[in-house]
Amino acid sequence: MTAADVIREAAGADAPAPRLALVLGSGLGGLAEAVQDATAIPYKDLPGFPVGSVAGHAGRLVLGTLEGTPVVVLQGRAHLYEGIPASDLAVPVRTVRALGAETLVLTNAAGSINPAAGPGAIMALTDHINMMGANPLAGPNDDRIGPRFVGLGDIYDTDLRGALHRCAQAEGVVLHEGVYLAVLGPSFETPAEIRAFRTLGADAVGMSTVPEAIVARHCGLRVAAVSAITNLAEGLGAEPLSHEHTLKNAAIAAQDLQRVLSRFVKEYN
Repeated sequence: MTAADVIREAAGADAPAPRLALVLGSGLGGLAEAVQDATAIPYKDLPGFPVGSVAGHAGRLVLGTLEGTPVVVLQGRAHLYEGIPASDLAVPVRTVRALGAETLVLTNAAGSINPAAGPGAIMALTDHINMMGANPLAGPNDDRIGPRFVGLGDIYDTDLRGALHRCAQAEGVVLHEGVYLAVLGPSFETPAEIRAFRTLGADAVGMSTVPEAIVARHCGLRVAAVSAITNLAEGLGAEPLSHEHTLKNAAIAAQDLQRVLSRFVKEYN
């Protein structure tokens, strides 16, 4: 039995297939609490799902309706730095695709390399740089899911990003844009690394999202992604970096992000 089979059985035959999937990152899981007619299943009960152990990640899937739109919400994620193989990170994304989702919205907590987007800001991803040293598509390819070689030139959908900007404007929220650079972690970056990343063209740095975005494009999902900026990256600010600091400022950014995403989900319908 696959994870999708378990979810369908738990939700019942009358549950609508989700049109939209959301992944909620560190400290950003509150939106899942607004899902109506919800079926919630811990990741540990879903075959093949990687189970993380990081604070701020509830580790459960929620199926239901949000702002009138059938959704599936992944409340928290696992990370490569937890020792989880990159290929395992494909399972949740392929599961939401199997359930019927056509679009995936990814969120994360990130450090800003662009001082114009400081702590508490939100940033829509225009592109990414993968410095994780891993790709979830490495290994045997299942042609029934997607092609052996997938192009990523359009990985972050411009129409979806435009919709996010319209929703942000309607909510009176400033939505920045930028390139996200993903590192393996779990250590934070050195000042020299941040200077190098800025030279490469990165605007934000984090430890997630990129594997999910790659898998999503491979299996035909449209992708949008938003970072909640929790800090200025190492060497750009005075405050020492810590995960507690990340969660504190993620909660501040989450207020704006939740409003924007709620409107986005409503208008998606």
